[in-house]
Amino acid sequence: MSSDHLLNPDQSQGRSPAERILLTLKLHGPQTAAALGKRLAISGEAARQQLVRLAEEGFVNAWSEARGVGRPSQYFGLTASGHAEFPDTHAELTVQLLHTIRQTLGDAAIDRIIAAREEETRTGYRAALDGAESLQERVEKLVRLRTAEGYMAGYEEAGEGTFLFVENHCPICAAAASCQGFCRAELNVFRDILGEDVAVERTEHILAGARRCAYVIAPVPNAGAA
Repeated sequence: MSSDHLLNPDQSQGRSPAERILLTLKLHGPQTAAALGKRLAISGEAARQQLVRLAEEGFVNAWSEARGVGRPSQYFGLTASGHAEFPDTHAELTVQLLHTIRQTLGDAAIDRIIAAREEETRTGYRAALDGAESLQERVEKLVRLRTAEGYMAGYEEAGEGTFLFVENHCPICAAAASCQGFCRAELNVFRDILGEDVAVERTEHILAGARRCAYVIAPVPNAGAA
């Protein structure tokens, strides 16, 4: 049975009920009022009242969906305004700087900047993962690193030594949308630091319209064999 390892379980403490609901929808995706109430240890009706108010304010939308037998259930998910409540780090300034560099120095300069950032990140992550012997330990440390950087990361055990690594938020989304070399560089870093005996594939991508970025991390059979 796979288990969910979203770090910082107390990250909703000190937040208002509305903020806790937005955070839960960000981390776990669309929910019914009953399911949301269960996650937040409040009644389904209390959750529904908050969701209705958030929908009126434009942060949440609602739709009916049939899953299995029985009547369709009402689900709630974040709108673009709801996602925008989770900040994109220095978004406007970063995009402006990238545009200026591209206009004045050309695409080659952007490529050099991304390559330098990639190498700096790789070096820092390798140092942080030093001493992690198992793949799960490496994944757990990567989750902590990325969560500290604002990616709201977590992982699930998918069986047979495979993990699903997820990032529920991208704090550099505007920069990545302006120059997708950032996303390519991050994937390269993950592949490098997790080891030659591991395959890493992106299966969900925020820039492609997904709710989150997700990566399947799997051991490679017979890696290192002659």
